[in-house]
Amino acid sequence: MKPDESCPGRRAVFRGAALLGLAAVAGCTGRAGAPGRPASPSARPAAGPQAARAVRPSMYRLAPIAGDDAPQGTTGKLPVRHEPILHMDTGEKSMVLTFDDGPDPEYTPGILSTLRKHDVRAMFFVCGEQVEWNKDLLREMADDGHVIGNHTWTHPLLTQMSRKAIRSEIERTYEIIDDSIGEPPAWFRAPYGAWNRNVFRVGADLGMEPLAWTVDTLDWTEPGTRKIVRRVMDGAAPGVVVLSHDAGGNRSQSVAALRTYLPELLDEGYRLTVPRRRGA
Repeated sequence: MKPDESCPGRRAVFRGAALLGLAAVAGCTGRAGAPGRPASPSARPAAGPQAARAVRPSMYRLAPIAGDDAPQGTTGKLPVRHEPILHMDTGEKSMVLTFDDGPDPEYTPGILSTLRKHDVRAMFFVCGEQVEWNKDLLREMADDGHVIGNHTWTHPLLTQMSRKAIRSEIERTYEIIDDSIGEPPAWFRAPYGAWNRNVFRVGADLGMEPLAWTVDTLDWTEPGTRKIVRRVMDGAAPGVVVLSHDAGGNRSQSVAALRTYLPELLDEGYRLTVPRRRGA
């Protein structure tokens, strides 16, 4: 299945509904996720048989984030939350960088290169339809020690779907991540930041914690590299979760902004880390 060519129109229609739906979710930031993001036209089948590449464990051991917000090292159902996690209460000067909608062969490699240069790990919430054509890129993320999260298959507005349809969207992506890197996702993020009881329940049934964000870069609006950098630096604080994107449109500003704000955060003494993964 190729990326859905109707995505731009469909997501644009969902934009207003998603913003309205956010107001009903207790504990949410009040910011929109990233509406109106089309599937990247650059997402094409990778060359060669991807299944031939053996899954290998990450070359890094991650420094875990302590606290009750991190999933424990067990599989299976988790307690159903009533609101998503908005920040990581670490008690120290650390932050989490997250990137949604990928992987994308045009923009994700630039982000991975910058993270690698500074020896920093991040979280990538991927869409299954993007993974389907970019499995090698997903494996590269995992090999570099990044945490792979579930962002559904086609990036729909889940709050307007039945539980069965929600489960299908989430389960398909859960399975392709597990099949591709040999490890199921422990974290889930709802498209557009729109959550309801069914979304929380399906995620918990699959053993995934719901993660939202503290700082929204609004990079999907293409506001300019400087504005993205300013939003990250102005919002920097212990436990902050930053939302950015590596797919779903022109993400060249997001790639360029990371090259600027990441070393600035490190210079200010922030540790950029990721939550504890299963079995870590």
